[in-house]
Amino acid sequence: MNALLVAGTTSDAGKSAVVAGLCRLLARRGVSVAPFKAQNMSNNSVVTVDGGEIGRAQALQAEAAGIPATVDLNPVLLKPGSDRTSQLIVRGRVRADMAAGDYHARRGALLSEVTSTLETLRSRYDVVICEGAGSPAEINLRGTDLANMGLARAAEIPVVVVGDIDRGGVLAHLAGTVGVLDAEDQALIAGFLINKFRGDPSLLAPGLDMLTELTGRPVLGVIPFLDQLWIDAEDSLGTTAGTTVGRPAAPVGARGLRVAAVRLPRVSNTTDIEALACEPGVGVTWVNTPAALSGADLVVIPGSRSTIGDLQWLRRSGLAEAIIDHAGAGGAVLGICGGFQMLGRRITDRVESRSPDPVAGLGLLDVEVRFAPEKTLRNVSGVDTATGTHTPVEGYEIHHGHVERSGEDPLLVLSGGPDEGARRGAVAGTHWHGLLASDDYRRRFLTDLARRIGATGFRVAPDASVRGERRAQLDLLADALEEHCDVDALLTLASGGVAPGLPGLTLRRSDRRDTAAPS
Repeated sequence: MNALLVAGTTSDAGKSAVVAGLCRLLARRGVSVAPFKAQNMSNNSVVTVDGGEIGRAQALQAEAAGIPATVDLNPVLLKPGSDRTSQLIVRGRVRADMAAGDYHARRGALLSEVTSTLETLRSRYDVVICEGAGSPAEINLRGTDLANMGLARAAEIPVVVVGDIDRGGVLAHLAGTVGVLDAEDQALIAGFLINKFRGDPSLLAPGLDMLTELTGRPVLGVIPFLDQLWIDAEDSLGTTAGTTVGRPAAPVGARGLRVAAVRLPRVSNTTDIEALACEPGVGVTWVNTPAALSGADLVVIPGSRSTIGDLQWLRRSGLAEAIIDHAGAGGAVLGICGGFQMLGRRITDRVESRSPDPVAGLGLLDVEVRFAPEKTLRNVSGVDTATGTHTPVEGYEIHHGHVERSGEDPLLVLSGGPDEGARRGAVAGTHWHGLLASDDYRRRFLTDLARRIGATGFRVAPDASVRGERRAQLDLLADALEEHCDVDALLTLASGGVAPGLPGLTLRRSDRRDTAAPS
């Protein structure tokens, strides 16, 4: 067997965190382990060591497991560009732009792709911890499912279901998830995990007993609420307007910096914002109204899966004018990838938005951008000498848009070239995701920003580390699972499969047509 699927009652129930924690826990025990997500829908992605594109969560899980992030870990990635269309990425490369209805026709070929990739991983590692997508209880989508019971049935993998008790109704969520499935799917549901619990365990215990009595399946762990967890968020639920990013620490100097991160409708790669929030004294808040920019020292326009569409939204919302006014008053602005493109004079995009004519940008940088059919995917690194220092920098690029012309100084002057990005005073832009996770560069960037805007008294911390924060959170997850879950029972499931004879739970009408596709 050597595989286990972690499903969830909802998005953001804790699937990604549980998989990351298990990978970290097993790696610390000396077990060779790999994460796997057959199909992910996310605009938070990274470039792998083999030059492809996968979901950010799988890269974090790979770090937890101590293995390189490769396209095998997430063979199918959907990047939504609108409410009804997504970019389909298979094994790290763009395959098509498609409507939701087109997915059904591709299901057979994609299922073959994911199962063969999973078998490759199972042959290389002692254990593969798979992550589901959304919820297996979305029975209207069961016929095209690749990541939940569709994968479990095809690869004969036992399943544990995670529920978020912090939202309420978790016992009904867990029982209902089993009950709406058909008998063959139910036979693979082996147990439950409850996530984000805070309170008296004795008050919860009778409910757990009743859940086991009702479903015939044990609760294999109750994971406490870990409010320190925030970095590398997978879902957009943590990036709603008004949300403070991270756990702000007191400033080192006499004052801090306030950062307003624009919550674009199709925001991507929100981890760029999280890197800023790792710095003590830097308070970062997601915003979506002009009024929320008031008092901000720095406005960040992050990446976007729909650059033209989100630029139009900036204008409709009044944020475009507010950002221009902020810059005109001497405030700092940073654009990253799609946000960088929006800061320029003109965008020509016949690829992503298929706009027939060039679209005017915000005009804060003398830059013109043109979209190319081939997506740029690459990891990047170098030594920046822009201010006379030699600062190591690294990141990754995921974009169709290219700078066709720039009349600005570069943001990064790389030893050995080529230069990257653009800067005019306190306004700057770059195509590099992950740049601010380079600790020395982030400290230099923020120190220079404070000087440019007259933020006297701000000081960077000498030891803040994005990578260190990430690793500390992975260890925190592993410690919590070790203490509060029956890890041996989970490993027994992975190695031996589901015990036969688990009872069925009938919530579905017997005369309802079964929409499950054979696996």
